[in-house]
Amino acid sequence: MSLQSTAGNLLQRAVELDGKKRYTEALICYQEGLQVLVDVLKEQDGEKRVYLRAKVEEYMKRAEQIKELIEKLKREGNFHEQIHVENDSIGHSYNSIFSRFLDQDVDNIRIEDPYIRTHHQCQNLVRFSELVVKKCTQVRFIELITVNSGAEQAKWLNEVQNSLLQRKVNLKITYSDTLHDRQITLSTGWIIKIGRGLDYFKAPQTKFSLGTFDLDLRPCHETTVDIFHSNTVRNK
Repeated sequence: MSLQSTAGNLLQRAVELDGKKRYTEALICYQEGLQVLVDVLKEQDGEKRVYLRAKVEEYMKRAEQIKELIEKLKREGNFHEQIHVENDSIGHSYNSIFSRFLDQDVDNIRIEDPYIRTHHQCQNLVRFSELVVKKCTQVRFIELITVNSGAEQAKWLNEVQNSLLQRKVNLKITYSDTLHDRQITLSTGWIIKIGRGLDYFKAPQTKFSLGTFDLDLRPCHETTVDIFHSNTVRNK
């Protein structure tokens, strides 16, 4: 695939997401598409260069408008973005859902999820923690609130706790028998609510199926992801 085709696909996706008001995703696609398109522009001349320069300016203007809109909605306490994950769909790894909110400004995270109980659910916590450690260079504290389901769960969570401590991240585990809601709150104010919590992936068909390790290739259960900013939650 040529660089121009790559840029075109990214920018087309940006326009689609923009139309669905999935602004944070659209902004990432605009930015990535523009980076590629600028590289293409450098190699062109004549009418094609003029045309591509105009497209770059058009998409840059829209990207700036979206950035300003996101900040405006956050200030007003009206930010809400929703993603519908369809049954058996792929491309919804933790990286795809969370990474645009995970950066060096995040220093603590609160995870509320009653379903961090079984072996695979505790492994989901490990996968999410791996992403956090890579993306959030200043994170020092994670709080997990979940339901107590016995000694095996405690053993697995203790192992996660010890592993995070080696990365200078403290994991505090709190048990609640009444917890039902599932959400992840970042110190920067972003709140991500997933209907099924972290446990929205289907089991791989076999241990050698695609998607066993790369969660972007793993089919999902149907769920809804709602993204808010803390001002929105406080005002409600």
